[in-house]
Amino acid sequence: MPQMGWTTLFSKEESRYMCTECYVKFEKIEGETCKSCDRPLAETEPQFKAGNRCLDCIRWEADHEWAGTLERNHSLVHYNDFAKEVISRYKYRGDYLLSYLFVPLIKKKLQLISFDTIVPIPLSEERLYERGFNQAEAIILACGYQPNNLLTRIHSEKQSKKSRSERIHLSQVFQTKINIPNKKILLIDDIYTTGSTLRHAAKVLIEAGAQSITSLTIARG
Repeated sequence: MPQMGWTTLFSKEESRYMCTECYVKFEKIEGETCKSCDRPLAETEPQFKAGNRCLDCIRWEADHEWAGTLERNHSLVHYNDFAKEVISRYKYRGDYLLSYLFVPLIKKKLQLISFDTIVPIPLSEERLYERGFNQAEAIILACGYQPNNLLTRIHSEKQSKKSRSERIHLSQVFQTKINIPNKKILLIDDIYTTGSTLRHAAKVLIEAGAQSITSLTIARG
């Protein structure tokens, strides 16, 4: 149950979905962040940033194959122990109702993002059967939007089992059979780690004619 002494600090919408004890365990991403991926720059060592970008994003944009593919990523919270626990329960234990936990934070962020349609990062048929539902799609529905399933995914090893290098050099696993002329697309996923998954998805959509791709993730790893 919510602690009534704290609920006045939150909107009515926020208090509907989570008690304050849980709410305060999420560390919202605030302050100066990388303009490309939302990595908090105050917590980034000087050798891993330059100006208003982190070194990872500078490297992505220096690669002609990936430059300009993903316009901007927005993330809501730090991938701390509590966020890991919640996302793990949501993804791997089939707790569908946890999709509503993120609604207040997502709705606030969506007010700052320009987009024409929202696309969830898809699961392969095998992974969808294993998990029972697409977590990104469930979040979109919980927020009152209709997901646009423009992408399909080829089955591959779980991302969590891959090293950072393997994620960055991931083979293309996404496909689309639809032309998407001049659309601003917002991708939804759970965690931004290296940005590889989102960029691979964005690349397919850009090649299909999309005007621009931004992304929104629950956590920034």
